[in-house]
Amino acid sequence: MVLKKKKEIQVDAFFLDHHQLEKLQRFSKAEKQNLASLLLHCAQLRNGIQQIQCIKQIMSLVKQMDQDSAGDPMVKACLDVLGEMYFSLGAKNPLKKVLASSLNGLPGLLMVSAVQSFVCCLREELKTADVYLYRKVLDNLASCMEDFSLGRACIKNLFEEVLQFLQKLLLDIQEEIRKNHGNRIVQTQLMHDLLIAIKVSMMLIQKLQENIQGSRWKQSESFVWQSMCSLLKSSTNFLMDAMLLQTVQTTSGLAVILFTRAMYEPAEELPSLISDLLLGTVEHSGVPAWFVRNCGVLCTAQLPDSVRLFLCHGALAMLDWKNGSMGANGEKLLLDIASVLLSLSSEVKESSVATSLSRVLAIWTNSALAALVSGSPDLKIKLNGNSDIIGMLLEYIYTHWDHPLDAIRHQTKLIFKNLLQIHQTTIAGFNGKSDPFFARLIKHLLSLDWHVKGKYASLGCLVECVGAENILQLDRTIPVQILDVMSDQSLAPYASDLLETMFTNHKAHFTLGFQEGSWIDQWHNTWVSPLLVILCEGNHDQTTYIIDYYLPKLLRCSPDSLSYMIKILQASADANLGSCSTRGALGALMACLRTARAHGHLELSNIMSSGLVSTECIKQGLVHQHSQVCIDALGLLCETHRTTEIVSLEEMQLIQFFMMYNLNNQSPSIRQQIVSLLRKLFCRIQESSQVLYKLEQSKTKQELVENSTQMPPLRILQQYKDFMSSVCARLFEVLFPGSSHPTRFSALSILESIAEIFSAPKGPAQVFQLDQEIDSARVQTLIQCFASTFEEVKILAFRLLMKLRDVALNLQDSENLDLLFQAAIGLSTSTKPYDCVTASYLLNFLVYHEGLQRICLGKWLEHNPHMDENTSLSTVEKNTLAVIKLLLVNVEEEILQAKKSLLQAAASFPMYGRVHCITGALQQLPFNNLTLVSEWKEIVTSLILMSYSLSAVVSPVVQSSSPEGLIPMDSDPESASRLQMILHEIQPQDTNDYFMQTKVLKEHCKEESEKLSDQRPTKNICMEMRGKDRQVCDVTAQMVLVCCWRSMKEVSLLLGTLCKLLPSQTASEPSNGLITVEQVKNIGDYFKHHLLQSRHRGAFELAYAGFVQLTEMLSRCNIESLHKMPEHWLSCVLEEIKSCDPSSTLCATRRSAGIPFYIQALLASEPKKGKMDLLKMTMKELISLAAPLNESLSVIPQVHALNILRALYRDTRLGENIMPYVADGIKASILGFMSPVWAVRNSSTLLFSTLITRIFGVKRGKDENSKKNRMTGREFFSRFPSLYPFLLKQLEVVTNTLNSEAEELKIHPSLFLLLLILGRLYPSPMDGSHSALSTAPFVPFILRCGHSPVYRCREMSGRALVPFVMANELPHTVLALLRGLPDSASHGMRQNTVHGTLLQVFHLLLSYLESNQFASLDFQQGLGDIITCLGTKLWLAKRLNPCLVTRAAYLDVLVMLSTHLEKFQKQGVTLIPGMQLLDFWEEMNRVISDSELVSGVPYSSAVPGLIQYLQSITKLVISVLSVTAGPDIQSCGSAAVKEMAKPSLSVVHLLHCEFHEVRLLALEAVLLWLKQSNSKKIAEGRGGLLCLLTDLEGTLLTMALKETNPQCFCKVLEILYNMDLRNVLPKTECSIKMNPSELLTWSLNLADISSSPEGQTIALKFASKLIIHHLQNHQHISEEVLKKWVQLIVYFCGDEQETEMLLAAAEVLKSITSFLLICKKLILGLSDTLDLWKCVILLLQNEDLVVRDAAADVIQVAQSEKKSNEGTEFAFRIVNAPMALDLAFGIVCELLQQWGEIHAGVPILLEWLLGDSDLQRDGETSALEEDDSLFDKGEVNFWAEKLTHVRQLSKHLLHLISVTHLTLPDHGELNHLSRTALDQAQRIEHLLGALPPVPEFSRTPEFTRLAIQKERISVCLKILNLLKPDDTCKNENLEK
Repeated sequence: MVLKKKKEIQVDAFFLDHHQLEKLQRFSKAEKQNLASLLLHCAQLRNGIQQIQCIKQIMSLVKQMDQDSAGDPMVKACLDVLGEMYFSLGAKNPLKKVLASSLNGLPGLLMVSAVQSFVCCLREELKTADVYLYRKVLDNLASCMEDFSLGRACIKNLFEEVLQFLQKLLLDIQEEIRKNHGNRIVQTQLMHDLLIAIKVSMMLIQKLQENIQGSRWKQSESFVWQSMCSLLKSSTNFLMDAMLLQTVQTTSGLAVILFTRAMYEPAEELPSLISDLLLGTVEHSGVPAWFVRNCGVLCTAQLPDSVRLFLCHGALAMLDWKNGSMGANGEKLLLDIASVLLSLSSEVKESSVATSLSRVLAIWTNSALAALVSGSPDLKIKLNGNSDIIGMLLEYIYTHWDHPLDAIRHQTKLIFKNLLQIHQTTIAGFNGKSDPFFARLIKHLLSLDWHVKGKYASLGCLVECVGAENILQLDRTIPVQILDVMSDQSLAPYASDLLETMFTNHKAHFTLGFQEGSWIDQWHNTWVSPLLVILCEGNHDQTTYIIDYYLPKLLRCSPDSLSYMIKILQASADANLGSCSTRGALGALMACLRTARAHGHLELSNIMSSGLVSTECIKQGLVHQHSQVCIDALGLLCETHRTTEIVSLEEMQLIQFFMMYNLNNQSPSIRQQIVSLLRKLFCRIQESSQVLYKLEQSKTKQELVENSTQMPPLRILQQYKDFMSSVCARLFEVLFPGSSHPTRFSALSILESIAEIFSAPKGPAQVFQLDQEIDSARVQTLIQCFASTFEEVKILAFRLLMKLRDVALNLQDSENLDLLFQAAIGLSTSTKPYDCVTASYLLNFLVYHEGLQRICLGKWLEHNPHMDENTSLSTVEKNTLAVIKLLLVNVEEEILQAKKSLLQAAASFPMYGRVHCITGALQQLPFNNLTLVSEWKEIVTSLILMSYSLSAVVSPVVQSSSPEGLIPMDSDPESASRLQMILHEIQPQDTNDYFMQTKVLKEHCKEESEKLSDQRPTKNICMEMRGKDRQVCDVTAQMVLVCCWRSMKEVSLLLGTLCKLLPSQTASEPSNGLITVEQVKNIGDYFKHHLLQSRHRGAFELAYAGFVQLTEMLSRCNIESLHKMPEHWLSCVLEEIKSCDPSSTLCATRRSAGIPFYIQALLASEPKKGKMDLLKMTMKELISLAAPLNESLSVIPQVHALNILRALYRDTRLGENIMPYVADGIKASILGFMSPVWAVRNSSTLLFSTLITRIFGVKRGKDENSKKNRMTGREFFSRFPSLYPFLLKQLEVVTNTLNSEAEELKIHPSLFLLLLILGRLYPSPMDGSHSALSTAPFVPFILRCGHSPVYRCREMSGRALVPFVMANELPHTVLALLRGLPDSASHGMRQNTVHGTLLQVFHLLLSYLESNQFASLDFQQGLGDIITCLGTKLWLAKRLNPCLVTRAAYLDVLVMLSTHLEKFQKQGVTLIPGMQLLDFWEEMNRVISDSELVSGVPYSSAVPGLIQYLQSITKLVISVLSVTAGPDIQSCGSAAVKEMAKPSLSVVHLLHCEFHEVRLLALEAVLLWLKQSNSKKIAEGRGGLLCLLTDLEGTLLTMALKETNPQCFCKVLEILYNMDLRNVLPKTECSIKMNPSELLTWSLNLADISSSPEGQTIALKFASKLIIHHLQNHQHISEEVLKKWVQLIVYFCGDEQETEMLLAAAEVLKSITSFLLICKKLILGLSDTLDLWKCVILLLQNEDLVVRDAAADVIQVAQSEKKSNEGTEFAFRIVNAPMALDLAFGIVCELLQQWGEIHAGVPILLEWLLGDSDLQRDGETSALEEDDSLFDKGEVNFWAEKLTHVRQLSKHLLHLISVTHLTLPDHGELNHLSRTALDQAQRIEHLLGALPPVPEFSRTPEFTRLAIQKERISVCLKILNLLKPDDTCKNENLEK
């Protein structure tokens, strides 16, 4: 269900001048309707649509006329008027089209006179001489030729005049464009006119061919011939003019070919002429003289690339390729065009030309298809799939199918599709399956990785050719593989399109070849079953994208599959409810139902009434723990196929239930989905109510009686009204004090959509109106939302109040208004930054109140009487003017104060708040219709001056060298007097001579400070710094900095806003703008100054925001002097950078500070549609500075250039336009990396990292080596061809330095960068032979990089080698590398080289083993050879090799091989024969027994590489252990084999090793084996793994006591926690001399005192498991231990604890739920059990979603037990935290009844309700907190809502009391509680009274706290009153 806005059709009415009216009035007759009177009536109508009706009426009258009336003067006059009318209407006006279609059917004689009338009018049109009015004439000519026989007849009559006109027009426009050079706006407009002119002249030749047929006009002196020559000449000039828009050039290319084709004879020679033009081989002798005269420039040998491209396009579009009409020449031309286009593809850089090229190639494939139908056999051979041209086209496709531009990717797909068809056409008797070309393509495509986007579209095209079944026969798992890819959003649309193509094709294949119904199960197994598995168990992203992209397509293809899906999911829905991370069958069911209902495959009422899905099932979905399931369940209720479907009562009740628990969702995307779904529901209510109203009106009494079974419309409408009222009540109710930001956001957004949908009455009546629900309390609630610290809440509240403006303002009394206004003015000068935002929204709301002047502003400003007289003056304008004046007066005063003392300003009245409010007020003014223009002009001038003076006060701080740490932190009063002195000292010191010499502090600083201290004694400042109560203000550096840079920010935004006031068009009188051109120029200079001088990032970023507004305005401005300013500024700043003048104030540190921002703003505002000349000029300059050719140039311009380039490459607004410069940027950064100056190297590094992101995309995952951000070598080098020779050359230089023996350690700086780039490429099976950019030359250099002395470089060379070695070359390369290793430790052996080689072997082998080719025989053969060869070099892994690092590297290769062989073994793939495998394991065992692990380590850990070696050998031991424990060897009968395979080391040996790294690896392996053996999945193979784990308990217990390494210690405890305690506890006595209860005490102490959170959490989990074990086996545990355990859990649940501790507590609580929390009889005692429940409730309110979900599992366990104990009744199980919290309170109240502990339990719950707030402390601390921190955010927990918790608890308590009729007479605890509550109530009243007026704004946190406590107390007192017996209540009342 998509909500579409209905488009209103705009029809402009036409008017006749008085001359025409007179003419008609002469003929019109009043009494009888004739033609003239109807036309007159039509002209007097003012509505275009009515005029259309009238014209139709007139035309029907004309058609009835007889032939004689053609001579009637009245008819003649009317036809004249119609002609004038037709030509005066705009091209897009529907009236014009109606007139044309009506006049087409005129009777014969009338047609003749109509032609005469129209010819006269057209002749008048052709006399137009003003260039700027040509467009209208062109539009008229075009519309005459389009389906308008009358118009065409006119043009035929005036053919020569029209030709002459067009000829003149083209020359005039060309001249005018030349005159306006530099004025881009006018030029662009003229170029668009030129484009239309060329199109019209082409139309003329195409549509009126009969006028130029025959040979008469081809005589050179004939007028038509000369005009055609002129048109051809002009078109050729436009084609060659690179300054024109690309569309103009393209169209000119079409025109040149069209005109030549019309003029050229003999026609069959034309193709060879065009061939010669494209290839540059034209011989003048063979070409007609007229062609050379007009198109001489095209006959040169070297045409520009773009011109050749446009000519190719022209030839393909304008020549006739069908039916072989051009013969052999035509076929040659077709092949020539292909070779020209393919040669261009490697040279084109600009994205727009590249896009055109791909489009033209697609057109070429269409033309080739057309030519093939009747082509010669020779052409068929040349276009066969195996031909060179097709090969090169495939290369083009593989290079461009992942191109970043959508358009190119789309064209590439079309080209591929057409190629397949071309191949099909060239072979007779096509059979896709057996054709080698198709077989090869399919094989290649399937071997590609699924992250290649091009793979999907290409496979889709192939499926259409060869059928899905043929492809599925190759690999049945393809559907599952594609579904697995869909967790990546960038691939999901491609994947779903391919799946759709496949399953649709598959279904079609079945329906053709099989009987109905026999095949559907097979189809379901292939396409639906995998989907259902993933929907139930897949991860969040994957399921979401599958539901969005795949499911609707599947249902559209086969709607009957829905019942199959529902049946399967329904069967398992109750058992598989899902979790917080998976949807489960229930979630999958909701998703399928939602999609089906939204697409019209299902009626909700049907499935609910048929019992397929129950209300309970949907309810469980609506509060599911997985938020996406909630959304799907809500979507099921809200989304329907028909927008007028009636909303049932059941649906409304479910929606209300949903809104109880889902508004407080932390995820913004979920909140947006909730709002948008509810919006759809409200639209349905609105639209169906209109239908119901109409039904009600049209019904007769009789029908009402007959249809009495259906619900009467009025009753449904009443339900709607009640439902909407209750929804609004719920939404206003959740805006209580302390409600969270998500709740407020959701509630306000939903209210806003209600206000929008149910706005003014649209139809007969409106079912609901929000303003009727509004009362003053609700308005107050909305206004209080302005105090939220989140700006989006303020925005939403403001927008809602604006929609309810009339009601809201009427409900404000004058006293309240005054208080609000004072609060706003107060907040505008607060030191808390977010207060001024609140003030701005308050003022913007109040200016709409009519009484604002009278009530509030009277005290502040003197009244202006003439404003009252002006009645047309709007309230908003009058009030805004006054408010801005008031703020301006205040801020000007404050600026004067700040000039005296900036410190005091920062502490007492930071000025930015006032400026923020002024900007806010200006932004909502309607500037196009202001009344008080002169007042506004004054205000604008004052505002600009104020901005400059404020900026002058604060800029010294912002522009200092280190603005962040400006002022001494102490509160010593003298620091104030020192401020000026400091400001003098910190004048910017990083000017350009900063690099040349050190700065010495000037002497005059001292003099200045002495002068200052003479002028202003310190005493004064001291006084100024004292507050009211004479306390010295403590001004921090942060306060001053915030004051200054926020002031700069607000000034920038204000000036940016003011710039927009300049009228965009040059008006006749320049005075009507509120701001003058001069002022705009000054503002520009101001921004320039600040962007180029500021040092503080915040400051120049904010100046940038204002400057962008200015540049955007300038680029659209028609005033010449302003329009050229950006260009002027740009050249100035580039000059200044180049000049490198020491006196320059440009900042060369801080990444050039604001300079990149300045240039970015200037370039980004340049119109994207133009030629981007500024960008080209700037990039050329910067690149020449960034990579200087001679070293002598200064460093600073280079640093600036590198920094600016970085900013430009990062700027997304420049998009693809920056790509042609990427290669140069890479070169500059690599060369800059070699500079001796640190600053250049630093900037080069930053630039390099930006470029890597620009080329390979933003890195989304953590995996360094994922294939996501990579591209194939071919794609990389074809997109950046100039990098191929550059990188190759650089690599050669680098490797030459490596190989010189003498200088062992000479490290080349750019090696690292080169390897980084090369490592980002990957091999593709598509890399063919056609490419000139082969990757082979890189291989020898990368191999040599492995010899580098730098460890990291060797590592990277290993990675970088992989993409350059072809898959079939891999085993050969690995063997060559292995054979190159030394055979024994010789004297000259260089370990660096050995290490590098081993790393390269490692990465190549890894890539080989992970490729999907292990089924092939070559693979097995290759692997066998590699293993054999590895065996010959085994000495490198043993003691014979003295270097531990290379030993470790060799072992890593063995480990990797070993784990892969084990993996293949498990998959049942036999790669190498059994005997060779056993030999391999035996060799491994020898390596292990030879290692130091067996004999003891002789070194200390300080030996380089020792730890690395020990870790590698340990991994090998673990790998071999796990293989020998595997089923293959265990099941093997021979004892010898077992003995041979058994490793010489046991796990226990590893656990006793002195090196903790070894122990840690062993422990991790044990934990993994333990988890595997515990899991059911490998139950059959348990024997093997268990034999590794036997008898470890004792060792582990000993380790637990003795282990010193914290990581190992945690692992030991985790293993013990995962073991079966029945095996562990018997061993405690003998291993660690402790009995089980001592072990328990030990673990509890650990949980209490352990220093690391990890240790604490695992100790608590272990202790808890022990406690449960003891209690279940009825072993005694002392009270004291249990108390300590409960206290520990309570401590773990504290709000400030780390997440893992909270999660551990939740896990423990879940494990004890059924045994201790919901047991039938109390085991722990009431207070302890309730303490644990309180922990659950605390965790359910934690801010972290993970913690809340873990705590909700406790409720799941409780609810599941309840369901199984109480039978089949429905119970919520998997629920979200808000619902779980509600259920938790309910469960606790039920348990109190079950345990019979109500009397003792209720007071405890009442204490929970009252909370433990210490109000005395609150009152004292609030005053201190006020100034404590600048950015105070109030409460820490942004999710929990105290009042939600209070309301839910009180609801359950009241229910408990009413069910049990509970009273508690004379209960001591109760009396104490009521006394406490009454005391607190009094104190709250006192504290609330002491707050200032409107405290919700001035003291928000405090006011919120008190308001919450007030409600808690009142609820508590209400319940206490209920608990007292009746007589005590009466007594109390009597006493009162």
